[in-house]
Amino acid sequence: MTKVIIFDFDGTLADTIDILLSITNRLSVEFGFKSATKEELAQLSNLNSWQILKYSGISLFKFPLLIRKLKAELRREIPNIQLFPGIKEVLLELKKLDFQLGIITSNSRENVLETLEANGLQGTFTFIYSGSTFGKHKVINRWLKREQINAREVVYVGDEIRDIDAAKKTGIKVIAVSWGFNSQEALAAQNPDFLIESPQELSEIMSNMR
Repeated sequence: MTKVIIFDFDGTLADTIDILLSITNRLSVEFGFKSATKEELAQLSNLNSWQILKYSGISLFKFPLLIRKLKAELRREIPNIQLFPGIKEVLLELKKLDFQLGIITSNSRENVLETLEANGLQGTFTFIYSGSTFGKHKVINRWLKREQINAREVVYVGDEIRDIDAAKKTGIKVIAVSWGFNSQEALAAQNPDFLIESPQELSEIMSNMR
């Protein structure tokens, strides 16, 4: 029986893709990598994170500083960040069904908390953890061990290939959402447990997993 639902944030709950593209393009000159148009972003949606880094020419040495700057810039955009349509209603419904909800994200905890508060969702999530871009599985494993929760009782919901990889490395089920960064075709190729096209489908799946 599933008791806990862990969510990714950007591209899963919050529609930050266009904002992140704009910020990244602004930082591209400073950090010496290729900027991207919306058309190029659509092509990149078929790639995993390492392939995107190689394509853009981002220096791995500069990458940690880039991520810190990206998070700081994103914080200024919080008033402009919207949740995907239907997400808020589904989260509140899942909460009423007594699922424990959490967030594990590569965004900053402060950015997530402020966005949730701005959208009337403060107190909805039991925990919010911020991890490295490529280390979500480590955060999940530490959380499972600390809380002494069986991996079979947990589901992870995310929009990227790396979310599916993290879930599989930790032995938890994964629901991939098609409205985020990676394309539906790219996600399907990674064989998630479920691949959904609307937040309402999440409610249906989780109701059957109780």
